[in-house]
Amino acid sequence: MAGPTIDPGLAGQVVIATGAARGIGRATVELLAVAGARILAVDRAEEVHDVVASLPGEGHAAVVADLADVAGHDALVAAALALGPLRGIAHMAAVLRRRDDVADVTEDDWDAQHDTNLKASFFLCRAVGSALIAQGAGGRIVAFTSQGWWSGGWGGSVAYAASKGGVVSFVRGLARTYGRHGITVNAVSPGAADTPMMLDGLSDAAYRATVDAIPLGRLARADEVAGPVLFLLSDQASYVTGATLNVSGGWLMY
Repeated sequence: MAGPTIDPGLAGQVVIATGAARGIGRATVELLAVAGARILAVDRAEEVHDVVASLPGEGHAAVVADLADVAGHDALVAAALALGPLRGIAHMAAVLRRRDDVADVTEDDWDAQHDTNLKASFFLCRAVGSALIAQGAGGRIVAFTSQGWWSGGWGGSVAYAASKGGVVSFVRGLARTYGRHGITVNAVSPGAADTPMMLDGLSDAAYRATVDAIPLGRLARADEVAGPVLFLLSDQASYVTGATLNVSGGWLMY
């Protein structure tokens, strides 16, 4: 039996990273590149090209895409395979439409969040899973949920929370489906992170109430969420699957 190692096993391995232009996504691709991974960085924003240009190492690529277009997922996976052996995906892209009250949530709000956060997440993770099975060497799928999957969200965030609850459910289902192929499937569940998506439209009163509810007394830095993603993609997480990793500073405890 091999001895212990701190090498994450990502050198030369390709990771698809979505939502890579800003916030947690950007912090994650920077950390994965330092760990030796090759990154296919995906985002709707053109600035994802600048992010890739700044990464250490080689073999990275950027793709501008709207993941709600499920028909484009196979092309993204093919682009990743062209870079080298596929390790898996860190799927971090999401949309949040903040509403003050549940009565303010529109059908378009519901559809936009579920199309990106749930529907696109399932089909993209499934496309990666199929590619990993064909490759025959196992792999890692890491999706993103939110503390809202557990709390249910508050007020107008109920629609967002519902989409994130669906992520936890399909992660568990894919973990059962893909386990026999050596593919682990897990979710990261951030609480409140200091990112543009979290802060956009957040009132001062809501910000203070959120911070006051967190035992650590502050929002997470983006890199503090990136670390758990690296772990779940690493060799050290080889026996972790179907898990939802709570990264909320104690806001949620379960």
